[in-house]
Amino acid sequence: MNATPLTNSATLLRNAIIPILLVLQAILVPTPVKANDYLQCVPFARELSGIQIYGDAHSWWDQAAGVYQRGSQPIEGAVLSLPGYGSMQLGHVAVVHKIVDSRNILISHANWSPIDGRRGQIERRVAARDVSANNDWSLVRIWYAPIDKLGTTAFPVNGFIYPKNPAKQNGRQWASAKPAPRSQAPNRTLFDRRLKAELSQSAEAERPDNVGQVDLIGELLDRVGS
Repeated sequence: MNATPLTNSATLLRNAIIPILLVLQAILVPTPVKANDYLQCVPFARELSGIQIYGDAHSWWDQAAGVYQRGSQPIEGAVLSLPGYGSMQLGHVAVVHKIVDSRNILISHANWSPIDGRRGQIERRVAARDVSANNDWSLVRIWYAPIDKLGTTAFPVNGFIYPKNPAKQNGRQWASAKPAPRSQAPNRTLFDRRLKAELSQSAEAERPDNVGQVDLIGELLDRVGS
């Protein structure tokens, strides 16, 4: 039996509507980011530090001017800001986890080392070393997983962006943003406890924060120019 014009019209209308409904579903009900999905350094650093800056990593230093304090010395909870350099045109941001001594810190960041052949991975408590001539943190070498040691490239540094003080992020109060004494390693801080609390509260042990809940507008801004 031949299809009637009315049946043909209904089929065409249905075929035209289905793609539109799929697009609306993707917008209104986005798929949460999973622990093994690709993750950029910017949303990870923003969520972990509470520093609300958007856009490519290389723009964070200038955007922080007049909004957040900036300096040349690391403090726990601050964001290490790297400008674009060589093939790393978009720059990089990482969160200072612990100060080991005047030349060495531990950082947490995303999308630095390829791990198991994949980029966009999270690395926590990995080493970063000041290799500047004057110990002013203007050049750093950062742990690179494929070689299981500090990378050979010395990256220029903009400086450190400090969390607002006082500031309240995700219902937790940050410790005062004061550098640790250069002569000794600091004791465990509120930042360390906050990271542990996030890990224990997460249903997925490999996710230290709700990276899947980052706002959509912020994510779009992060990808402008990338």
